[in-house]
Amino acid sequence: MTGRAPVVVVTGSTRGIGHGLARSFLDRGCRVVVSGRDARTVKEAAAALGAPPDLLLGRAADVTDRRQVQALWDAALESFGRVDVWINNAGATTARRPLWDLPDGALEAVVAANLLGTAHGSAVALNGFLARGRGRLWNMEGFGSDGRLLPGLGAYGTTKRAVTYLTRALATDLRERAVTRPHDVRALRLSPGMVVTDLLLHGYGPAEYAKVRKVMDILADRVETVAPWLADRVMADRTRNGGRVAWLTRRKAAARFATAGFRTRDVLPSAVPGPAGTPHPDRDPEPDPDHGAGHDEEAAR
Repeated sequence: MTGRAPVVVVTGSTRGIGHGLARSFLDRGCRVVVSGRDARTVKEAAAALGAPPDLLLGRAADVTDRRQVQALWDAALESFGRVDVWINNAGATTARRPLWDLPDGALEAVVAANLLGTAHGSAVALNGFLARGRGRLWNMEGFGSDGRLLPGLGAYGTTKRAVTYLTRALATDLRERAVTRPHDVRALRLSPGMVVTDLLLHGYGPAEYAKVRKVMDILADRVETVAPWLADRVMADRTRNGGRVAWLTRRKAAARFATAGFRTRDVLPSAVPGPAGTPHPDRDPEPDPDHGAGHDEEAAR
């Protein structure tokens, strides 16, 4: 990307991988818009980044409401004059339970955040990009995007599978449009792998956490490791329309398992955060779409 400092909008950027991405883009000289549902949380997240108003805008928006997403785009345009990159990171998951055992409203909340929220963000961003003739839409993949299965993640995995299909379909539509109306707009996918955030760790009791921690310590990485790498790939702008940038590839995961006996990785806390066995306050029974849900794609592979 060349010219004046790029403008990057990251939904679901008050915590976790989204907040890490916002910080990484700021570190690379971008102008950044952070967003989440709650105005107070957005204000706190923006303050934590410590950037001046000419580089950073905080704006509350519920991604499940198209009008609020459009207002987020409009606010970015008013503040910075344009948008170059839009990252649909906002998402949610449920407690690790079978579909039939989920509490009332949990399924609807996850579908609304992960699928409808991504669709709304994609539609708003692509409309704006096509009007300008240039722009990059990045949608966050997650566990289930490649069709893999885990007990208790049926609802979440289904939405992430749909996000992958949606992004590829958008890329196809963009190619079709370019035949008669040339443009430089791309629909792309980001895959952060397994990142240590509250979303990854929620819902485990002490015994279950002890079982999975050994595997997760092999595969997981911290936000401060993954987010800068992803930001560099976005800024490099070398991914073709419909393409994918993945931190934890199958080859990398296999290499980590192969060397696990010789190299000790200790990236997870020794005990699951919060009181043992208690539900995560943002996820059970009502998931919170302020937090990125694309960070656990490679879980238990």
